[in-house]
Amino acid sequence: MKKEDLMKRFKLLVMVNTVFIFLGFQTVFAAGNGIVVFQSDFGLRDQAVSAMHGVALGVDKNLKVEDLTHDIPAYNIWEGAYRLDAVADFWPEHTVFVSVVDPGVGSDRKSVVLKTKTNHYFVTPDNGTLTLVAKRLGIAEVREIDEKVNRLEGSEASHTFHGRDVYAYTGARLAANKISFEKVGPKLPAEVLNIQYESARIEGNTLIGGIPILDPAYGNVWTNVPMDLLLKLSKVKDYVELYTQPFSITITQSGKTVLLKAITFERSFAGVQEGEPLLYVNSLENLALALNQDNFANKFNISAGGEWRIEIRAR
Repeated sequence: MKKEDLMKRFKLLVMVNTVFIFLGFQTVFAAGNGIVVFQSDFGLRDQAVSAMHGVALGVDKNLKVEDLTHDIPAYNIWEGAYRLDAVADFWPEHTVFVSVVDPGVGSDRKSVVLKTKTNHYFVTPDNGTLTLVAKRLGIAEVREIDEKVNRLEGSEASHTFHGRDVYAYTGARLAANKISFEKVGPKLPAEVLNIQYESARIEGNTLIGGIPILDPAYGNVWTNVPMDLLLKLSKVKDYVELYTQPFSITITQSGKTVLLKAITFERSFAGVQEGEPLLYVNSLENLALALNQDNFANKFNISAGGEWRIEIRAR
């Protein structure tokens, strides 16, 4: 065979191999990116979180294993839902979140993996934990975990630690490309169990929203009302125009009024005297309430969850 023909064949072989390698990388990347993020209400006083980390690394020691929080109040599904939604899109596509706030462990509640339209994966019981990410990021597909296939070997007799035996194991296998999303289990309707809550909106001259969470360190009251709705309500283009302006704030729990107070909108806590209230924009660019160097939630007996509602009106 001529030297020229050999060179042509060699170049063709290199090109073919390059294409196969590229397609292989594409396929792997499409299935996961090697990142698992854990959340739970376990706390860090015992071995539970370490066990989940160990299971994940047992699947693939090269996985990047991170924690969102393990300080969700016990059984507080709503707070678990909020914390997931607050951080999800700061993480790269194909990140796998494993959330275990599971008061119904061992019952007939479904164990699922949600794939959002942003290509993030959420491994969790379908108990309301997915309420917020499903609505904001959109549902691409939901699959029920087939525990006959996706369960830590040797754990079959245990029915009280699905976080370790089912969720951590399945999430790690998905992130490490040991299984495709289709291998998680059977496809379910594109819906999840939802917790009812007040969505942010304008009705007439009133801005309405919910109180999804409290700032645990300082007792600030965080709403789900985005800053741009306040601009729309006030008919201004720049929030700077609203500094020092008072707004009428009404907070209710299950329809019962807990707080009715005039509070000024400020740039930061320093805009008011120590101990005085303010309305401000928090780090998620939503409206929030605080007392300068004091605890707003404690002083006015305010908590968070789907039954809490805030109304804001210009004065």
